[in-house]
Amino acid sequence: MKSIQISLNSIEKVKQFVNIINAYDCDFDLSSGRYIIDAKSIMGIFSLDLGKPLRLDIYDDGVADNVIKELIPFVYET
Repeated sequence: MKSIQISLNSIEKVKQFVNIINAYDCDFDLSSGRYIIDAKSIMGIFSLDLGKPLRLDIYDDGVADNVIKELIPFVYET
């Protein structure tokens, strides 16, 4: 499993993120504080506090590097 911090601070970013994630046939979770949701669920994403960075957990190490490359525009930089 690999994890990265991402920022989804607009509706457009959420749509783009879900489109990218749904192209992969593996499991992803997004977490904010104590809340964890399926990253492929657009409704679940909107239930999180999008004003803060989110942790994306990628459960398939075989595709993790490709996913991270596609998600570079969403990576949260501290």
